[in-house]
Amino acid sequence: MSEDLLTRYERYMNPALARVFRFTGIEAVEDHGRGAVLWDEAGNEYLDCAGGYGVFVQGYQHPRIVARAKQQLDKLALSSRVLESRPAIDLAEKLAQVTPGDLQYSFFCNSGTEAVEGALKFARAATGRSKIVSTQGAFHGKTFGALSVSGRPAYQEPFLPLLPDIERVPYGDIDALRNVVDFGTAAVIVEPIQGEGGIIVPPDDYLPELRNICDTHGALLIADEVQTGIARTGKLFAVEHSRVVPDLLCLAKALGGGIMPIGAIVGRPQAWTFFEHSPLIHTSTFGGNPLACAVAVEALNVTVEEKLADRAASLGKYFLEQLRLLQNQYPRAIREVRGRGLMIGMELAAAGVGGALISELFQRHVLAVYTLNNERVIRLMPSLVVTKEQLDRVLNRLNDALEEIYSDIEDLLE
Repeated sequence: MSEDLLTRYERYMNPALARVFRFTGIEAVEDHGRGAVLWDEAGNEYLDCAGGYGVFVQGYQHPRIVARAKQQLDKLALSSRVLESRPAIDLAEKLAQVTPGDLQYSFFCNSGTEAVEGALKFARAATGRSKIVSTQGAFHGKTFGALSVSGRPAYQEPFLPLLPDIERVPYGDIDALRNVVDFGTAAVIVEPIQGEGGIIVPPDDYLPELRNICDTHGALLIADEVQTGIARTGKLFAVEHSRVVPDLLCLAKALGGGIMPIGAIVGRPQAWTFFEHSPLIHTSTFGGNPLACAVAVEALNVTVEEKLADRAASLGKYFLEQLRLLQNQYPRAIREVRGRGLMIGMELAAAGVGGALISELFQRHVLAVYTLNNERVIRLMPSLVVTKEQLDRVLNRLNDALEEIYSDIEDLLE
């Protein structure tokens, strides 16, 4: 990043973050992307393992998705909000076809946090109850309601008081859920795999048992698949690993095909009945716009037709195996490697190790980032169109970066 541009960033956007860029040396300016690769304005090529925090499942600038966006843009980008919209109805029908079980109805918004906000409202309206149960370490977004059910106090404390009647339990602990879910509970909101909590995969029986607890008490189950959804974990939706159907499913990120922002709430019929009393009780001016919906339909078509879930499963298995070999080679730096599909977390011995490693990877033109709620964990979430050869290049550069920092490991552990 040129000093002039960074100075403007500091002056007009976020001075504190500008200082972070200077400290870490990550000062390049993105220019264009294709597949799993990003280029900066200087022409440097980066293998992107950050993946837009889960956005670029189909890669940068997928030709089919770009072509569909251009086609729709020439016709109508935003909705009149008066007449019916074919792209929105097409997308709702498509989601009903590809989501598990009897998930049927869709509401469209513009982001993951908006989807969570809506799902919390829907749960309270559908049940007539107020209590929401969430998990420690969760991340559901940073708007008011989504922040209220997230699990990192540092993001919450400046905005207190948040929504009342929220209870948090340890993630993966089914006994803790049994102790708090009762007949006053409107919903339990959960990530099938915790993303920002550090790529935490729960026990196999966790979601099925949670489904049973919710059914016993008449509470709704909200699955936040904003990061795990659309093939990331080796299934089109992560809940499919557990054969669980949530009452409300929150989607965003990869639903937009790396082209458009879009969020969605997909619900079962019993979670949608409150609309009968007031069809306009929850709306969004830009939600469900024709451009975003047309792109999302094509993104889903690409994901299914190119078998990206299968690619995530097979390449993820290989990538995990190779990363665990690196763990064995650098045990004082890497504490654990875990994940599912191409949603992988590498937990390091200390946050300082993570910071040094991210900086060294950047110098070797590999992009990686922390998980927001656990700075010891670096997430590796490349596009699902990434090739095995590209993953091998990442592994080689990661080995070089680890070798570089390993001699100073004691200082980094302090």
